[in-house]
Amino acid sequence: MRRRTLGKDPKLFIKDLWFEKVPVRIYQPKAPSASQRRGVVFFHGGGWIFGSLETHEELCRFLARESESVVVSPLSTNTPAAYEDCLNATLHFLQHLQHYGVDPARVTVCGDSAGGNLAAAVSQTLAGSSDLPRLRAQILIYPGLQALDFNLPSYQQNRESLCCSGNALLSTCSHIPVDVKLKYRKWVSPDNIPKEFKVRGYKPRTVKRFCEPTLCPLLAEDTVIQQLPESFILTCEYDVLRDDGLLYKKRLEDNGVPVTWYHLEDGFHGIINSFNSDWFSFPAGKRGLENIVNFLRSL
Repeated sequence: MRRRTLGKDPKLFIKDLWFEKVPVRIYQPKAPSASQRRGVVFFHGGGWIFGSLETHEELCRFLARESESVVVSPLSTNTPAAYEDCLNATLHFLQHLQHYGVDPARVTVCGDSAGGNLAAAVSQTLAGSSDLPRLRAQILIYPGLQALDFNLPSYQQNRESLCCSGNALLSTCSHIPVDVKLKYRKWVSPDNIPKEFKVRGYKPRTVKRFCEPTLCPLLAEDTVIQQLPESFILTCEYDVLRDDGLLYKKRLEDNGVPVTWYHLEDGFHGIINSFNSDWFSFPAGKRGLENIVNFLRSL
């Protein structure tokens, strides 16, 4: 893979590496540390199509600098290769933490949009592993987590701004039999969305869409959900994926998983990635990112 020349950073060592067959970029703080650092595996968003290491370069630098963490960002391609690549990169990192000065007890997976989907899926896959360090936390930034119902309140309210992540998910789905739909309806239901998130308009409709849990983590079994680490979920009011985050928050809490939830009432999908733009920056995005950093620093 051809990548641009990396710019220097006064506070970070930045290097392109390969974890097995997966290209990654690693960001390591230059300042000496008296103890092992936190580790963050960051999965970039972009609907499995448009994102890259470059589109999330400044965001990863900010997370590494402000949380004083070693950040590793794998390049995710298209589904299902993205999941396999991100899982393999995470496995490699967990197996070589000592080489990067990372504390095995403080490794977090993180991602935005499609990257949040990948972070949730990888976290679920590793939840029952006994021969690797247990993940300390997962950070899901306006994640897309299900493809069973694209008529939830947030989809109807924000349909005009339907993002590429939603379109990508739609294209991966297939019709489902009635018994499967009924099984998952208890988890993916508008009834589980608080009333205040329906005031801008919502009319129930019938849908017949379904994807596997590795693509739709919201549909994982309770036995898997119960093993997940402490979680941070960020949602935005003006986002078709808002209710995916709300539903996953409820599933995690119902299964005893501690959740820190931060909702941007004036936020929209993708707002975090414009936090440092000179001409397209929003206060809400900066607030959201500050809360993510504060959560990381608390671990």
